[in-house]
Amino acid sequence: MVYRIFRWFPKSAFSRLMGRFAEIHAPRPLLRAVIRAYVARYGIDLAQFEEPPGGFPTFNAFFTRPLKAGARPIAAEPDRVACPVDGRVITAGAATAGRLIQAKGKDYSLAELLGDDPVWRDYDGGPSLALYLSPRDYHRIHSPVAGRVTRFIYVPGELWTVSPAGVRSVPRLFARNERLITEIETAFGQVLLVAVGATVVGKIRVVYHAVTSQGRAPLSETLSPPYPLEKGQELGRFELGSTVILLFRPGEAVLDDLQPGQEVKLGQGIGTVLHG
Repeated sequence: MVYRIFRWFPKSAFSRLMGRFAEIHAPRPLLRAVIRAYVARYGIDLAQFEEPPGGFPTFNAFFTRPLKAGARPIAAEPDRVACPVDGRVITAGAATAGRLIQAKGKDYSLAELLGDDPVWRDYDGGPSLALYLSPRDYHRIHSPVAGRVTRFIYVPGELWTVSPAGVRSVPRLFARNERLITEIETAFGQVLLVAVGATVVGKIRVVYHAVTSQGRAPLSETLSPPYPLEKGQELGRFELGSTVILLFRPGEAVLDDLQPGQEVKLGQGIGTVLHG
């Protein structure tokens, strides 16, 4: 149903327009009313977040609001993988024969997800985890491991909704939406973090480079020097929400028993790295 309804809808143009609206410095009384309505609609606990003196200057500043210090403890054990976001599990499992499960009866190509970059072969057979960020969730992305960002890949694409209804009905959803892929080199191997764009996502931003989504051509760039990250350190953000996919190479990590629909929080342990 979602696929049929939105197939011809101008998703990208609409999303960019909404992104610009979210950056407008609207009159404070109007903006406060909009934020109050949003908080009530989605049941957001603002006590967990930092609010600047005088309130949020734009809706986007509210949407990307930072957490208060200590609100999300990061899994302290060195061998534990920390959840990079607040969200819900879409799927958890290994890539098999170059395919990843999207939903019951639907899969997509690992190679296509990564923009046909040859690195996809290194992750075939390894653990993967897809996490959905709903409108009520915290929308900053943090590093699941300690390491160094060595490269990123930007893949332009469409902006289908990544809501549960979209995941169930849109073929190859995560491999057709635009995405920004971060390669993290670690002491135990490598991790890929794929930030997937969606309808009403104005931008995807990262801390290690000025690149954002909204590009018109694919881009792959090696960072020199690499950008260091501590486990739990902020890596990027969605300016309006979407999905994160984690990929590990075979034999380098195992995931916990995570079930579709399970709620997860930033910093909680979701897997264990293997040191060989």
